[in-house]
Amino acid sequence: QVQLVESGGGLVQAGGSLRLSCVTSGRTFSRYFMGWFRQAPGKEREFVGAISPGGAYTYYADSVKGRFTISRDNAKNTVYLQMNSLKPEDTAVYYCAARGGGALVYESTGYDYWGQGTQVTVSS
Repeated sequence: QVQLVESGGGLVQAGGSLRLSCVTSGRTFSRYFMGWFRQAPGKEREFVGAISPGGAYTYYADSVKGRFTISRDNAKNTVYLQMNSLKPEDTAVYYCAARGGGALVYESTGYDYWGQGTQVTVSS
């Protein structure tokens, strides 16, 4: 069983930055595709971005491209989401997720393990 714990959420003004972290238990972290998703009140959970197991490849939703950056430290079993130039529409609960397969998947159903989520609120 893999456990994921997010941290780093909070309240920030528009234009500000936050960095989310997701620490994962287990010894096979480096084999997982890691994704970030978010869910705003009344909306579907949506893909934010993902990073390949070795960290060489990253993928982003168009809505965050150029503002958000995903990275990972396999020695620390941790994946990060650096969020810059935040907008009120970025307000949501942010989740990290792990996928055991080696391919990129945009759908949340393709991920095997999930964290509990961390709230990000961007004020205007």
